[in-house]
Amino acid sequence: MSWGPVVARFDDLIHVPTRLRITAALAATTELEFGALEASLGISTSLLSKHLRLLADARYVVLEKRPQPFGRPRTWIRLTPGGRTAYLGHVAALRELLEVSPGSGGGDR
Repeated sequence: MSWGPVVARFDDLIHVPTRLRITAALAATTELEFGALEASLGISTSLLSKHLRLLADARYVVLEKRPQPFGRPRTWIRLTPGGRTAYLGHVAALRELLEVSPGSGGGDR
């Protein structure tokens, strides 16, 4: 799926390291199960829940509980189109910060 041109835009909500890691993991796939995301990030359930709540309040992610044949329902998380756009724009803004233009003296020591 094509998302169109990316506009570099720094996003204060995504910039927090844990939320940047969450959005990066979600951007790499269509959706992730809560436990798998928690394990891949190596953070606690409560910390992941806190950050997901903030991202959901901003409408960057959607959380969906799905029943299982046995046991408790599982929560699946995905980026919204707006969340994906914000993440890609933030990454583009970070890349712009890292670019060193010729003659700028940024590479001299």
